Amino acid sequence: MPASLRPSPISASVDFDAQGVQHGFLKLPISVDESAWGAVMIPITVVANGEGPTALLTGGNHGDEYEGITALMKLANTLKAGDVRGRVIIVPMMNVPAAEAGKRTSPLDGGNLNRSFPGDPDGSVTSQIADYFTRVLVPMCDVALDLHSGGRTLDIVPFAAAHRLDDLDQERASLGGAVAFGAPYAMMMFELDATRLYDTAVESQGKTFVTTELGGGGTSTPTSLAISERGVRNFLIHYGLVEGELETSDEPMIYVDMPDASCYVQSEHAGLLELTVSLGEMVEQGDVLARVYDMTRTGTEPVEYRAQRDGVLIARRFPAKVGMGDTIAVVAEVVQSLERA
Repeated sequence: MPASLRPSPISASVDFDAQGVQHGFLKLPISVDESAWGAVMIPITVVANGEGPTALLTGGNHGDEYEGITALMKLANTLKAGDVRGRVIIVPMMNVPAAEAGKRTSPLDGGNLNRSFPGDPDGSVTSQIADYFTRVLVPMCDVALDLHSGGRTLDIVPFAAAHRLDDLDQERASLGGAVAFGAPYAMMMFELDATRLYDTAVESQGKTFVTTELGGGGTSTPTSLAISERGVRNFLIHYGLVEGELETSDEPMIYVDMPDASCYVQSEHAGLLELTVSLGEMVEQGDVLARVYDMTRTGTEPVEYRAQRDGVLIARRFPAKVGMGDTIAVVAEVVQSLERA
């Protein structure tokens, strides 16, 4: 980011250097029909106790992904200063306008926050939020956890993930956190469009970063919330901010890798989607994953979509109607180890 950029228009009602527990807001001035002198109010909690690392915990990067929002709201309500060594910054809803609307993107400007980084203090509302995280909050932290799920259009097996990085020490530190999170799956994740992601903004500053996908369908379940809450606590324990033993599931963790874009199966047709494989099911290259039916007429054979590699189905489109370009399915390789040579 150019050093000549003006300061962020966002102000914080909390003191990031103070000890104890603070609940407040990140305030972004806006002027809209309903409020001439208004503000986007982003809830934030800071819990600090003595010397130690800083963890930045975020949810609601997309407004229809509720597992992370709920888990972090609950943590913000219960975490005490005496529980912490260092500082924990909790932002349950990064994109408050989208969360309030129950949408992936912001109703104020149509912005997808997780495609808006590093942001711009003179840009749209979404871009200004991205800029504040990039230039203010991320530089404060040592480790960052961003909680995602599939939202209204995807259903995804619960996993925590790291990315392949040029700095192998940074990569290993992130992967260690993904494994410690303790979801049913741990992943080395390939992103189709990494350039403008929050992930990339954090990693480019040399920070340890873990992301997740924890379910989907625009809802949450007791199971997905239990995984989310346990994972957040494990993350804080792993990086030394909270004392305790890592909590693990009785089921073995499955390690998976997404080497390249062939993991993603995207539709070249619009119509009615029939999935033939369930989440978590093993497939072989060439297996039929889905069929798309032309809804404008009968007597037409559906188009079949096949797996491009062996692996496990980790994600699927949730709505039965599909459009051209929609991701239908994602297949990841099951591996023995995520360590790189």
